[in-house]
Amino acid sequence: MALLQKWRDVAYSQEADRGQLQKFWTNYFLIEKGIYEKLLTNPDEVVRGTVKELADKYEVEVMTMVGFLDGINDSLKVQNPIEEMEEDTVVNLGFDKELLYKNMVDAKADWLYELPQWNEIFTEEKRKELYMEQKKSGTVVKGPKIGRNDPCPCGSGKKYKHCCGRNK
Repeated sequence: MALLQKWRDVAYSQEADRGQLQKFWTNYFLIEKGIYEKLLTNPDEVVRGTVKELADKYEVEVMTMVGFLDGINDSLKVQNPIEEMEEDTVVNLGFDKELLYKNMVDAKADWLYELPQWNEIFTEEKRKELYMEQKKSGTVVKGPKIGRNDPCPCGSGKKYKHCCGRNK
């Protein structure tokens, strides 16, 4: 069984009680925060190695590193083969800074997007801009409502009720 599936079986277990899962995730988020603090200190360095080597480098268990790799994968410039990852799979942590920041905002992970290391990467204005871009991207904006007697938007020249607005 691939490592990612083992991680997901534990992290999203249906058998574990809520207290156990809450404790699991609280612990994981603390570890994740520590890894990001180290990564963001030198954001242009592309960290590479096997899953096991990265786990050793960041002093975490292999399964925790698998969870971290799963979480950061969408923010990487070159995604890792996380679905079939094993301990000896070579992976990278070369992330797109703006995309990572936006993904942290999207995940509502304020403990990550408010890390002080971001102050050295982006200005306060840039962080606000990225934050707002991400928040707006999830907002659905409806167009103006077409009235029955308005001209049909298809351009036929007919009233909407006699054209595209007809019940067929």
